[in-house]
Amino acid sequence: MASLLVLAVVAAVGVVGYDRGWFDRWLDSDPAAGADSAAEPWNVAVPSPSAVAASTSTLDAAKVRAALKGHLKAADLGDHVVGEVSSISGATLASFGTGSATPASTTKLLTAAAALHVLGPEATFATTVVSPAAGQLVLVGGGDPLLALKPVKSELLPRADVTTLARTAAAALKASGVTRVRLSYDDSLFTGPTTSPSWPANYVPDDVVSPMSALRLDEGQLDDGRDLTPATTAARKVAAVLRAEGITVAHRIRKAAVSTAGTDTEIARVTSAPLRDIVQHTLETSDNDAAETMAHLIGAKAGDGSFAGGVKATTAALTDLGVPLDGVRLYDGSGLSRKDLITPAALTGVLRAAATDPDLQSLGYGLPVAGFSGSLLERFTDASGTAGLGVVRAKTGTLTGVSALAGFIADADGTPMVYVVMADEVPVTKTLAARSALDDAAAALATCHCSTPAPATPSTPTTPATPAIPSTSTSPSTLTSDQPSATVAP
Repeated sequence: MASLLVLAVVAAVGVVGYDRGWFDRWLDSDPAAGADSAAEPWNVAVPSPSAVAASTSTLDAAKVRAALKGHLKAADLGDHVVGEVSSISGATLASFGTGSATPASTTKLLTAAAALHVLGPEATFATTVVSPAAGQLVLVGGGDPLLALKPVKSELLPRADVTTLARTAAAALKASGVTRVRLSYDDSLFTGPTTSPSWPANYVPDDVVSPMSALRLDEGQLDDGRDLTPATTAARKVAAVLRAEGITVAHRIRKAAVSTAGTDTEIARVTSAPLRDIVQHTLETSDNDAAETMAHLIGAKAGDGSFAGGVKATTAALTDLGVPLDGVRLYDGSGLSRKDLITPAALTGVLRAAATDPDLQSLGYGLPVAGFSGSLLERFTDASGTAGLGVVRAKTGTLTGVSALAGFIADADGTPMVYVVMADEVPVTKTLAARSALDDAAAALATCHCSTPAPATPSTPTTPATPAIPSTSTSPSTLTSDQPSATVAP
């Protein structure tokens, strides 16, 4: 009897916890390899514009549906499962369920695509120290998503840091004979609330995400939790380094705005890695803070660097990219909000764009590789899922009761396809089973001979007197940007 009572209490706590999102701090983080994990040396199937153009195979919808049969069962995934498998060209090969679903971190695919489209893959974000008047300094935040306190040694993802910035400023000041300054800061690039109104109030104190700021160090993470005053913290750190370098800094540090007249003198600057690298880091590690910063940057570009502005600008960018948005509702850039709704068609549209638009290529390359990197590092490990190792490249999405996977798969013949599945009524006790079901279905597609090579066609004669020379174009077994199809002539 006592054991039954314990089980009843545990079940009740599970239901309440699910409803209130108590488990989200563990689930939605999509535990991943660190940002400085080794670059992928594996020859994985990553669609790219040249590879897609090279592929002449046709995927067979009946074979795709047969491969998926029995894998996406309600017993593991709950009562609401939506998904779609399509070719890179856009032909729907299989679809299941109707309507939208809570996407969790697959939302980051939409944010990344919009950021790359609006800002460009080579965009960088500067943090500067300027002087509006003699003896006055302003630390200006430029929205660098990965701005660090101290230099970070990483060949894969170089990061700007305010220690280097402050030392450079100190050297410039001393060279001009200035040894006393007043310091203020400007974080006005981002506006509005620092946390999304659609998030549970416990997300910041429970260490899920940091308050938003255009001037923030180490993504707002402190030794004892999240930084509630990130811009002030950054300014104080800069002041400390300036003092250590022999510059006297007035004790009081104020919030200030940089002059719009363009007369402020720049004293020092540090610049982020290119956006393409930030996107790859964000998707591989499922970085909530970086995703929200990117959304704010898109909004700021359009004149409104807030949560609402980021959503509006993201929606406009996706529309411009031709992504179908019927049934899509966004409230943030990370997918932390349970109000977010995305359709399979929207996700497949973004992924197809990433495979064909050169500006969006880093989205495809930033996706975790099954069994090798990021949030897929420890996935595809059971016997039925191992066929997907190194072949599936996809973004995960996990909240309490939500499990999603969206990315690329190459079938056994090397033909790429887009795979999207979202389940948002997963029983808490089935969390791991749901992940395995998504992995197993993807692995089944990886082992499927689902494509048929196009028949060889004779080439066009160069002159009427020259006989046609037939050629055979073969699709590479692994599609990468530097591996074009081979053309063999007898």
